[in-house]
Amino acid sequence: MITKRIIPCLDVRNGRVVKGVNFEGLQDVSSPVALAQYYSDNGADELVFYDITASSDGRKLFTDILCETASKVFIPLTVGGGINTVADFDRVLKCGADKVSVNSGAIRNPQLVYDAAKLYGDQCVVLSVDVKRVDGVFRVFAKGGRENTGLEAISWIKRCVDNGAGEIVVNSIDTDGVKGGFDLEMLDAVCNVVSVPVIASGGAGKADDFITLFKTLPKVDAGLAASIFHFGEVKISDLKNLMAESGIPARR
Repeated sequence: MITKRIIPCLDVRNGRVVKGVNFEGLQDVSSPVALAQYYSDNGADELVFYDITASSDGRKLFTDILCETASKVFIPLTVGGGINTVADFDRVLKCGADKVSVNSGAIRNPQLVYDAAKLYGDQCVVLSVDVKRVDGVFRVFAKGGRENTGLEAISWIKRCVDNGAGEIVVNSIDTDGVKGGFDLEMLDAVCNVVSVPVIASGGAGKADDFITLFKTLPKVDAGLAASIFHFGEVKISDLKNLMAESGIPARR
């Protein structure tokens, strides 16, 4: 089993980290700069920074707060929100991002994944997919989970990987913020059709949820969470100790 990554997620709105349930009811948490520095110093393997209203507001990602955040982080940083063109990739990378996450922009223009991968390499292009069950079918949602695109999620993810996406973040809207565990059924379906790293997002409520994730789906490369880390419910150091005790390799 390859070493598993633990990744805190900063959902940023108007320069502040927020968190909700099922993508709704967002509450203020903290400064992204302060949180990013804390996670960088306390065992996080990577960090994800999402400007969560950039796409729905029809604007570009705020770069001032991103630059300040990136300056405090000494672990890989993935950044997303309002990424619609190759120029957006360039701008975010110059702000200090190591990888760029694209979601709604790829739905509007699937060629974006291919073009960005050719320019910056597959390892730089992260496809983030917000998925929800609609009448028993996994559907892709856009604009921060507000808009049902009608796309079937598994075939969409495979198409983007074929176009050059080097990593997939699977955000389950059904389990987001509910703290009942990761969406194992959805993640299994994704792992069965791609060979690139898959990051599980949405549903972590306790440290054991990560153990269940990695034990049940060894193909999943990383677990991503927000509120349980932000509010101190789970410390990353404690989680990694539990992983080691459970025979799951973790970066120490």
